[in-house]
Amino acid sequence: MINYKILVPLLVVLLSMLAYMQFTSSGREYSKEIDFINGVSYVAPSRGLTEVPFESVVNLHANWVAAMPFAFIDGNTPNVRYNHERQWWGERAEGIAKTIEHAKSNKLKVMLKPHVWVKGQGWTGDYKLASEQEWETWEKDYTDYILTYARIADSLQVEAFCVGLEFKNVVIERPEFFKGLISEVRKVYGGLVTYAANWDNYQNVSFWKSVDFIGINAYFPLSQEATPSVATLETAWDVEKGNLRKLSKKYRKPIVFTEFGYRSMDKAAGNQWELEHHRKYTGQSNMKAQENAYQALFKTFWEESWIRGGFLWKWYPNHDDKLNADNSDYTPQKKPVENIIRKWYKIHEHPAHIDY
Repeated sequence: MINYKILVPLLVVLLSMLAYMQFTSSGREYSKEIDFINGVSYVAPSRGLTEVPFESVVNLHANWVAAMPFAFIDGNTPNVRYNHERQWWGERAEGIAKTIEHAKSNKLKVMLKPHVWVKGQGWTGDYKLASEQEWETWEKDYTDYILTYARIADSLQVEAFCVGLEFKNVVIERPEFFKGLISEVRKVYGGLVTYAANWDNYQNVSFWKSVDFIGINAYFPLSQEATPSVATLETAWDVEKGNLRKLSKKYRKPIVFTEFGYRSMDKAAGNQWELEHHRKYTGQSNMKAQENAYQALFKTFWEESWIRGGFLWKWYPNHDDKLNADNSDYTPQKKPVENIIRKWYKIHEHPAHIDY
């Protein structure tokens, strides 16, 4: 005789589990192979996409884009604010979802890469808190932020997800938090997971074993000359290239430059964080410095099997409305370097096999 008092609750639980699987990574198929990434960091549009979405990206022969929502912290305080109606459209969940949909309709793969802006300092690298209670509040808020976008990434079958970037102090102070966060992300998202370390502290990241590929924002200072030659820059890359190869071999994981790029101005390949910043990027430009820096990076890394490419910084939607062609910004759009990038992006792809 069937005991319906037992059977019915069991059926309810089973149906609930099946429904849950449909909306989590366990119900989706993802490739764990890492294609070679010829990518762009796509700047969030403020009021929607008015150009033909991603036509210029496809014409560059790019195959990936990084979509970048933003959260905000008021100085060294613990609360993380995001998805606020006063944010730019492209930085919120609605805009990010539309951006991803448009990218995929153009056969582009996507890395969802949530950023944080710290009021008064901008860069997350200097962020720190004074007490355990504040750290616990921050960890809860930041986890909510990351899991919100991890669920969006899974729902739209985004190929890669970045759990954070350039938290120079935090990865030292709270390394176990990031290990746990990666584990939580994998419960709701089934694609490739990474973390993006700044060039000057990737050695301090203790959780590289937990990610699928090592992300590095590759703003390495190479030369303080105004316009160093390609050969000079290739030589300057030797030490850093060796260190990165050792890192990849140690963890048996490929490296992706989650950001790379150079401004079109004097000393573009030097201490980039010290270069003068103008909101409209006016002033004296130096296109040759940008060209040489890109050429040296591609010649140094794009032939290596343990490097899986990267995302240039940065690419504007509606570019004609933003900057004139003679600007000193990072963007390569409508500058001579764009043809160099197009050439390398068109001809350089790697098979999935990596020799460590």
